[in-house]
Amino acid sequence: MSLRYLSARLAQQIDEELMNVAGAFSIDQLMELAGLACAQTVASVYDVKKYNRVLVCCGPGNQGGDGLVAARHLSMFGYRPTLYMPKPGSKEIYQRLHTQCNNLSIPTLPISPPSVTEVKSSYDVILDAIFGFSFHPPVRSPFDTVLPILSASGLPIVSVDIPSGWDVEKGPIELTKKSEEGTEQKLDSSFKWLEPDVLISLTAPKEGVRTFAGRHFLGGRFIPWKMQEKFELNLPSYPGSEQIVELPQASSGQKL
Repeated sequence: MSLRYLSARLAQQIDEELMNVAGAFSIDQLMELAGLACAQTVASVYDVKKYNRVLVCCGPGNQGGDGLVAARHLSMFGYRPTLYMPKPGSKEIYQRLHTQCNNLSIPTLPISPPSVTEVKSSYDVILDAIFGFSFHPPVRSPFDTVLPILSASGLPIVSVDIPSGWDVEKGPIELTKKSEEGTEQKLDSSFKWLEPDVLISLTAPKEGVRTFAGRHFLGGRFIPWKMQEKFELNLPSYPGSEQIVELPQASSGQKL
């Protein structure tokens, strides 16, 4: 049987069951496992000597928490991560994860968006942990400025779970923002959506990434067997003790 791709509703249901009384996982555990998978994906594709400087872009929610965990592991792996949090999360767990990064002397950029030139000259690869599967357009400030900058840098991008701004079920959609008058308008004349080179899906891939044509990894080696059977996930086998597994490349799909 083929690997199951998840709708937004089903992805949310699985997350809830993992953290209910029966699943017994805490949000801390899930973020730790997800962030480790993200860091391993970066390390698997981008050699630490050639792509040492990683810009880890974190949104304010759980996706950003995964990015903070990944930054910590990347530091332990010998990379030089830098955090960029355009809108830092307010939850206690987010603050703790940021403190853990501070304790490893991982630098954090100012909130104001860096220039395209700064990003391009200062980093080798970008980890996109901004928006998750619960994202709904339009894109709000400051992310309406951030996403075009990341895209224009031309650096390789690794996206966490789903590329930021993509519809979880429809895939890449042309992004809009709200003007001061309240009307929707395009983000940038030269920018439609984020086009990552690598994707690390978590738990199971989402419907919107079926046509993703870059390198696609899966992380989520913690789903109980009974839950896998209940939702008919048909997850692939993970090699050895690895926390990630590479999925077959789409035969046709998003240009990368």
